[in-house]
Amino acid sequence: MVGVRTSEGHECGPRRLSIGRWSGPHLNSLHITRAHLRDSKKRFTTGLRGKTFAMHPARSSLAIVTLTLAPILAWAQALSTSPARPNGGAWVASWGASQQVPEPQNALPEEDLQDATVRQIFHLSVGGSALRVHVSNAFGTDALHIASVHIAHPVSPSSSGIDVASDRALTFAGRSEVTVPPGAEFVSDPLNYPVAPLSDLAVTFHLVAPPARETGHPGSRATSYYVHGDWVSAPALNEPKHADHWYQVSAIDVQAMSGSASLVALGDSITDGHGATTNGNDRWTDILAARLQASRAIGVSNQGIGGNHLLTDGLGPNVLARLDRDVLAPAGVRWVIVFEGVNDLGGLARNGEVSPAEHAALVQRVLGAYEQVIARAHAHGLRVYGATITPYVGSTYYHPGPPSEADRQAVNAWIRAPGNFDAVIDFDAAVRDAQHPDQLLPAYDCGDHLHPSPAGYKAMADAIPLTLFAP
Repeated sequence: MVGVRTSEGHECGPRRLSIGRWSGPHLNSLHITRAHLRDSKKRFTTGLRGKTFAMHPARSSLAIVTLTLAPILAWAQALSTSPARPNGGAWVASWGASQQVPEPQNALPEEDLQDATVRQIFHLSVGGSALRVHVSNAFGTDALHIASVHIAHPVSPSSSGIDVASDRALTFAGRSEVTVPPGAEFVSDPLNYPVAPLSDLAVTFHLVAPPARETGHPGSRATSYYVHGDWVSAPALNEPKHADHWYQVSAIDVQAMSGSASLVALGDSITDGHGATTNGNDRWTDILAARLQASRAIGVSNQGIGGNHLLTDGLGPNVLARLDRDVLAPAGVRWVIVFEGVNDLGGLARNGEVSPAEHAALVQRVLGAYEQVIARAHAHGLRVYGATITPYVGSTYYHPGPPSEADRQAVNAWIRAPGNFDAVIDFDAAVRDAQHPDQLLPAYDCGDHLHPSPAGYKAMADAIPLTLFAP
């Protein structure tokens, strides 16, 4: 009941307000009926602030309708400028990258981010009818203000060009700009924007001033472009500078078909794709995503960080410190593949051999970290799959000796043992040299005897049984 009360307390004016059918954000019809208005002058109260005023009877009908319609028209106007609200389906992570503080050589120069446009290209896994983008200030020391964020279909993964007909502005709580507190991230409003499986998406944002401290993902194996000025909708950026890193974007979710879900690949540089082709999307996670789309709508979120450790901070936070944000938080996550440990094992004796007791203690600490990951993931209903550590004898960075190889074998034996992980993915068996099982097969070696080549990444992805991701 919407009405206006007289100073005597009796209700008059419209007795019933009904709103017709809505189509998107537009008001199709509005129907109001009002009570019979007396011929004498009355005093009316708006009901909004308790004020009374005199009104001529001939004008009372118009005034009452105006008073009644004002908030409704404001509501309709707000809806017409908001993103359409998608209906049905499941929100799942289609792309993701672990965030960290970029090292000085990987950070963008502060002067280049003063009044700057940054355009980045992301390779999605699962497709959907709508999307939302996560803007991250996880490692910022002050609030991050972004003036605008746009999405579009890129012309190519290796250029700054976009299809201008596909350009759309994102909003955050209905506004084009967003201010992200330090240590936080903001998720954009959902936008009806169909994207195909395994397609690319360009995300472009404009900064008025540089972040107090950048948040990003150095190991992108993808090129980002940046120029001065506000060019978020430009068909291509004019003579941009570029860097093979990502900045301030942590995830892209899509609204996929009902029953869809996502998996997280938790790892180090081998998961991050060191040795993969820049702009080629041939990491083992990319190939796994392609295999999955042929059978099921499952998103893949790559949460690998080059140089990452289970136990200590290396490049980026250690695994246990980043578990909540990188494993438990992604949309629709149902499974996690744990492929970590080579940097912990290799780093122990990198600068000189240590005692057998120190080797044994490290193995136990690594296994304890695995148990922590399993317990915390299980508490959130995730299935946890352990991936065996791949061989690295011959690595010029770690130059492991027999004690370090024995550590790897001990850890892999625990991973393979029943009752620890929910299932085992044997990457070691997939890429090792049968004649020298402590080494990568030469065809699968990128050349540093630690990281696989693109062919090695394909062998790893092909070794993963897709039955692990059954409904």
